Amino acid sequence: MTATDSGRAAATPAVPAEGPADRRADLRQLIRYALVGGSGVVLDLVTFLLLYNVLGLNEQVANAISTSLGITNNFVLNALFTFDKRDRLLVRFLRFYAVGLTGIALTYVLFRIFSDGLGADPNLVKAGSLPLVLAVQFVLNRKWSFA
Repeated sequence: MTATDSGRAAATPAVPAEGPADRRADLRQLIRYALVGGSGVVLDLVTFLLLYNVLGLNEQVANAISTSLGITNNFVLNALFTFDKRDRLLVRFLRFYAVGLTGIALTYVLFRIFSDGLGADPNLVKAGSLPLVLAVQFVLNRKWSFA
């Protein structure tokens, strides 16, 4: 709409609604993110189990190391396959790692509550934290790290 002779302002064009193709692309991206996340989860969990159960590291130290390996793995794979972003890799990695730190912090809180406070097995707490951490991190990475 254009301005009329009476001086009314032009209307802003409507934002097009998301169509089926957009929803399919979003779903494919989420599936790729989940598959990449799955590889990171396996790497994270196996590393945690080895560091905590075999080497006897403190669960918080083992968690920080294992999560860092998972974050790095996931960044590389997400940059290449999920979000197809190869520009500003250092900035994106730092953002991705900052998001990853939210996972470390969230898991830390869960360890304090369930393992330290309630006596739950740290292995179960770690495994149980992964789906929640994955969901929070997907939203943050999509909106910030790979925006």
